[in-house]
Amino acid sequence: QVQLVESGGGLVQPGGSQRLSCAASGSIFWIYRIGWYRQVPGKPRELVALVRSAGITQYGEAVKGRFTISKVDAKNTTNLQMNSVRPEDTGVYFCYADIQSRASGFRSDYWGQGTQVTVSA
Repeated sequence: QVQLVESGGGLVQPGGSQRLSCAASGSIFWIYRIGWYRQVPGKPRELVALVRSAGITQYGEAVKGRFTISKVDAKNTTNLQMNSVRPEDTGVYFCYADIQSRASGFRSDYWGQGTQVTVSA
């Protein structure tokens, strides 16, 4: 079994900063991609940021220049540093990972339960 656990959500002031973390655990052989999607009220679920095993990053247009994702570390954890946050960043942030299982050998998509981020004064 593979689990993704998010942390770091909460209330953030406009213009402020917040850091989200996603820790992957369980039967992991290799993490090909890991990152974040978000569900913003009134909008389709959208990409926030992804990082590949080689360190190549991809960002959603709405967050480019403001958010930064880290390469997965030795603890199988990635961080999303959110700077200059705006009220429209409010939503549920879901960790996503493309992982090959050590136990089964299969490569599958995994999702965390989500963490609420609210940007408000």
